[in-house]
Amino acid sequence: MKITHFQRAAVTVVAAVALPLALTSCSGDDKDSKAESSSAAEDTAAPEETADDAAGDTAGGPFGPACASVPKTGPGSFEGMGQAPVATAASNNPELSTLVTAVKKAGLVDTLNTAENITVFAPTNDAFAKIPKADLDAVLADKAMLTKILTYHVVGEKLAKKQLESGTYDTLQKSTLTTAGSGDSYKVNDSAGVVCGDVPTANATVHIIDTVLMPK
Repeated sequence: MKITHFQRAAVTVVAAVALPLALTSCSGDDKDSKAESSSAAEDTAAPEETADDAAGDTAGGPFGPACASVPKTGPGSFEGMGQAPVATAASNNPELSTLVTAVKKAGLVDTLNTAENITVFAPTNDAFAKIPKADLDAVLADKAMLTKILTYHVVGEKLAKKQLESGTYDTLQKSTLTTAGSGDSYKVNDSAGVVCGDVPTANATVHIIDTVLMPK
């Protein structure tokens, strides 16, 4: 009987010690399971955040076939143009040299450089070349007419790509122009195509176009 009583006492002691240890072990397992589940959930969510970040990185920015010819570095690059006011930025782009000459002849350099939050539809050299030379020379020699044409290319607000889809906008020349299109294809007044749009400068957004606009 003494042996039996001792054995029962020993079993009771072992059980009393083992039970808390078992509970502690179970609790630890539960915490580990929760931690693993939480970690798995975070791993699952991570690709979505990465995808969103990637989408944000590629959204917006210059668009159009002529953008490929813009220098990657220097004053004429997108970064360089973004740091200069619009007339100065245009002077750093070789494809806009005729426009820059016209702006200087019209005395509009300071007007454009000091304006705030404007959009300039900037004709390329090839756009000016579509005008017969005699007619272009005559316009360049007539400051009033030249000013009228150039200010027609300026809108008093920044127009992003989305706003080009369908709109009518007041120009600095005091009349209106229209825009239409989608994707990377847009027209101004149904005649001039945007060949490189959403080009940033310090005070303006520039949309480079392939045809000179004529005031209505």
